[in-house]
Amino acid sequence: MTALADMSAEDRHALLTRVRADYAAFQARGLKLDMTRGKPAPDQLDLANGMLALPGNGDFRTEANEDGRNYGGQQGIAEARGLFSTMLGAPPEQVVIGDNSSLALMHDTIVWALLKGVGGGAAPWSKTASPAFICPVPGYDRHFAILEEFGFRMLPVAMTGDGPDMDAVEALAKDPDVKGMWCVPKYSNPSGDVYSPETARRLAAMTTGAPDFRLFWDDAYAVHHLTEKRHQVASILEACAEAGHPDRAFIYGSTSKITLAGAGLAFFASSPANVKWYLARASKRTIGPDKLNQIRHVRFLRDDAGLQRHMDGHRALIAPKFDAVIAALEARLGGTGVATWSRPEGGYFVSVDATDGTATRIVALAKEAGVGLTPAGATWPHTTDPHDRTLRLAPTFPTLAEVKAASEGIALCILLAGLETQVASGEG
Repeated sequence: MTALADMSAEDRHALLTRVRADYAAFQARGLKLDMTRGKPAPDQLDLANGMLALPGNGDFRTEANEDGRNYGGQQGIAEARGLFSTMLGAPPEQVVIGDNSSLALMHDTIVWALLKGVGGGAAPWSKTASPAFICPVPGYDRHFAILEEFGFRMLPVAMTGDGPDMDAVEALAKDPDVKGMWCVPKYSNPSGDVYSPETARRLAAMTTGAPDFRLFWDDAYAVHHLTEKRHQVASILEACAEAGHPDRAFIYGSTSKITLAGAGLAFFASSPANVKWYLARASKRTIGPDKLNQIRHVRFLRDDAGLQRHMDGHRALIAPKFDAVIAALEARLGGTGVATWSRPEGGYFVSVDATDGTATRIVALAKEAGVGLTPAGATWPHTTDPHDRTLRLAPTFPTLAEVKAASEGIALCILLAGLETQVASGEG
């Protein structure tokens, strides 16, 4: 299609009339579709149904002959730590396994840092007058919600395609009030960025004003590939150690989008000193994790090769859904200039940048047509997108037919909102 900016005013008006008619026809279909959250679909969860019969009657002993039914084992059983160590890029002895939610582990480490401090710091973070975090945008709304809950200042930094804008990050990190930074290094939520080796190196080596600065390295999509190419990110633990900052990175992950979303395992990995710090705090909170669930995961996935085979099953189910989203956007919006979008090779989202000032309008139009979208602004701190343009599309949970229908409607709403803006601007 011709770019809207290159059309005559008369042609734009004529197109707006046609698109409004198309929107009305889509609205009349009475659909009820949900593209709001990145949840696994039922058929993805079915891939792990074999776990429901595991570990099995009488199967509760670990490889070290520990009784998994009882208390203890604060760090997690050795064979489970070994199973997921490759995914986390950390030696098994530097991995801690919690219960099902990595978000809970992130929340806990923030709270403990505020109340007790972390290694290298002179005082708890709560003693800092105005503690701040660097927040790549667009980013993960639940990361921002934790910081908002505890009163952190959030400092947005743009994503570049290779990770965050490192010149901006390095400048902000020199402030001693800046205590940390969120990072989703592989298939970032929602942009799909994969951090380049240079980005990882600079994050590990940069000068920080706070000696207790931490990278909150949320590797949520470490094995969640959408193509046959399995992207790799440099080991942040190795990079930090080589740069002389061995304690800089806190790594998080989970099996929430691998096995059973509500019954998975969550992981913390870091330097030996940080693991010791974490376990000292956690020992006041719990007598130990669910070791039977750890045994269950080991019996089901067996080894890293088994984990990769299992994730190939996920890819076969959800990659066509992502293809459907991209195809709909290209068919309706290609060449118009009203939007750009990511083409992720992994993860759970497609990120769209629509015409400035239209995201809120697009979400409202979609809702009126029966398509639920993540609220505009959700990918920014305090849910406020200063450009009002970024949309996060989550195609995993609906069926493929629903994704195709929803994507058609979303593309139509993006075009309609962009046209309305263009026509109003031309008339002004």
